[in-house]
Amino acid sequence: MKEKDLTFIQEQIGYNFQNTDLLQQAFVRRSYSKEYGGEDNEVLEFIGDKVLDLIVVKLLTEKYGYFIGDCDDFEPDEEYDEFACDKNESELTELKKKLVQKKTLADRINILDLADYLIMGNGDIQKNINQEISVKEDLFEAIIGAVALDSNWNMEAIQDVVEIMLDPDSYFKDDMEDNYVELIQEWTLRRYGMVPWYHFEKASHVGLFRTLNEVSSPYNGSPELKHACLMKLGNLDKIFKSFGTSKNEARKAVCALAYKELEQNDMLLSIRDEIPNPNINDAISQLEILARRGYFSIPIYEFEQEYDTNGNPIWKCTCHITDITTYFCAKSSSKKHAKKQAAYQMLEYTLL
Repeated sequence: MKEKDLTFIQEQIGYNFQNTDLLQQAFVRRSYSKEYGGEDNEVLEFIGDKVLDLIVVKLLTEKYGYFIGDCDDFEPDEEYDEFACDKNESELTELKKKLVQKKTLADRINILDLADYLIMGNGDIQKNINQEISVKEDLFEAIIGAVALDSNWNMEAIQDVVEIMLDPDSYFKDDMEDNYVELIQEWTLRRYGMVPWYHFEKASHVGLFRTLNEVSSPYNGSPELKHACLMKLGNLDKIFKSFGTSKNEARKAVCALAYKELEQNDMLLSIRDEIPNPNINDAISQLEILARRGYFSIPIYEFEQEYDTNGNPIWKCTCHITDITTYFCAKSSSKKHAKKQAAYQMLEYTLL
């Protein structure tokens, strides 16, 4: 693996390896080691699987749990705190299952743009194994396993990496705050076709990386703000910088800072930016794209068959979206063409 690739991976996960051979091993499939020798990532995957479970339980406990009062069952002169939780065992189990399931881990590898760095044997390459969900899940866990070993089981470092890679806040549906990490990720992918670039430093080193085109949140030297995160978005000529109590908190802060800067400068993507070339032939799929991205519900199409004065069949298609009160109708001798026309009318209306 090239040095620039190792650097990119480390920046994406927020951890600098002392032993970069261990990081590279996390990306080595057994198919490669069978063909060329060396160690693969399977034991690292095993370690990462167990570590991930522990860290996710810790995160859930920190988010929903707390200690309360004195316990009346003990002597009055002794203070004991009981542990309480806003979620019951069943709810915690479901949340944990969602956070560590195959699809979640694979999706996160996609978002971090790491699957293409897998080191595989020829058979795996020909079969595009790196696109399989289970393979991406294995890679996620292997990276966590490598971090655990390289950090000598430093729980703070491991938790930082899990939070950055997993972004658990995006799966806590009861949170009402905007997920700026997700919003910035989506903006950068759609605008530049690449993921944001992150760089982490100790907050006390803040003076070492000042830049001319910098947008920064204030740093007051607070000992609680241990970490600084810098972020670059594609070709945008700015560096964003913010601080946090952990690397993940610093990343959330810098994404919020960047999002608000984009909003103030009217640079956020609008619904018009989603469909650069609206046209009748692609209108059905283009409407569905907008629906899948959350602008409105899935379009509903209803058909009626009528006849013209000569007795020829005519198809009438009505396009309706639950969130929109306006209906659009189109008629054609072709059922398919009637649907396209109705969809295109709705598409033009939604893009206004």
